[in-house]
Amino acid sequence: MPSSCDLALYAAHILCRAEDGAIHTLADGAVAVTDGIISALGAKSALTRQWQARRELDLGNVLLLPGLINAHAHASMTIFRGLADDLPLMEWLNGHIFPLEQRLTGRLVHLGALLGCAEMIRTGTSAFQDMYLMEDEVCRAADVAGLRGLAGEGLFAFPTQGVPRPEAAPDLVREQAARWRRHPRVRIAVMPHAVYTTTPEILRACVALAAELDLPLHMHLAESAAESASCLKMHGKRPIPYCRDLGLLTPCTSLAHVVDASEEELDILAQSGVCVVHNPSSNMKLASGVTRVPAMLERGIRLALGTDGAAANNRLNMFTEMGRAALLHKAVGGDPSLCPAEHIFAAATTGGASALGDPRLGALAAGRPADIIALDLDSPNLQPMYAPVSHAVYAATGMEVRMTMVDGEILYLDGRFTRFSYPDLLAEMQEVQKEIKQIHGLLNMSVGQCLSAGQ
Repeated sequence: MPSSCDLALYAAHILCRAEDGAIHTLADGAVAVTDGIISALGAKSALTRQWQARRELDLGNVLLLPGLINAHAHASMTIFRGLADDLPLMEWLNGHIFPLEQRLTGRLVHLGALLGCAEMIRTGTSAFQDMYLMEDEVCRAADVAGLRGLAGEGLFAFPTQGVPRPEAAPDLVREQAARWRRHPRVRIAVMPHAVYTTTPEILRACVALAAELDLPLHMHLAESAAESASCLKMHGKRPIPYCRDLGLLTPCTSLAHVVDASEEELDILAQSGVCVVHNPSSNMKLASGVTRVPAMLERGIRLALGTDGAAANNRLNMFTEMGRAALLHKAVGGDPSLCPAEHIFAAATTGGASALGDPRLGALAAGRPADIIALDLDSPNLQPMYAPVSHAVYAATGMEVRMTMVDGEILYLDGRFTRFSYPDLLAEMQEVQKEIKQIHGLLNMSVGQCLSAGQ
């Protein structure tokens, strides 16, 4: 007698991962899903004999892939997209982003995060790691949208909209961890913002808090040469040795950017077991520099990919990040063999799973969560197909995604979001745009008045 499953997916091609980790492509394949878990993958002819599905979905000429994992994001910053472009990192932060963030409300954070979730779902992301203010609102957005999220309140040495009293930050993180502990998809992490926005005492407290609550730790680190110079001046050490000596660098830590790192500092990262999250689009746009990904891979440093926020990118599209990551390092290194498609695809899938501390994710195999996306192979840019991983990294744009599924639940299919009204969200964003433009205009007016007074 055949076994029963909730759903049988049929596809022209499926990218599978064998038990030894090797990736192979299954033609005319099928996936059986039960209780959000992949029960079996195989040839359609065999699987239909072995499994009786309560629901069937034949997607036709598509390539099924594991959902991509965005390992560093600020999803709510979609509301600032395109507002302050073409600026250096510190001018962008101090002159525009930080002042805007002082005017944030829970509603703005939630709507921005929901829009970010919509963009990620539409372009094939199934899980993301997020740091922002009023992070409970981001968690609520992930819950509404159906995505997986590892979320953390950005912790600073100064008051923020999320933490008006910095000394109360540990209690807030404890409350958030307790609130989301039993959620099937949303988890909490400890997230100090960066070395230049915290103190040694705050960073030590974050290490202790992560250990106390058994939570991952995530932060920005060594994002630019300017950050390194500032850290050296303030603390007598560059960012990576500074964080090592404070106990932050452990296998439970993921670090965003890591652009400015010496040979010795790369060795420190390798010895510590941290995961580095590469953000190629953001680093290029802000001219922060180029993460030394080939040298990291040579040392066996775990690598993931992230988009950063939509104010610094301006997309939350992991297909874009894969393509840019693969091409950037070939150009900079003068070697076309650097960062081959297979390594970059791994960074966006199993590498992201490692950054989020959830090794179940990032691959299609029996016993793993059914986090699955489908690429439309009828798209002209995906024809003909000789190497599916090459297509995913070099040819796909993300707009070929026909389906995004998380935990066996379809969140997007052929232009329709299943968990929320996208037209209603668009209407909300029109109001958000007016509000943000007004705030930004007032801030610019204040800056102008201050400059005039100074003259």
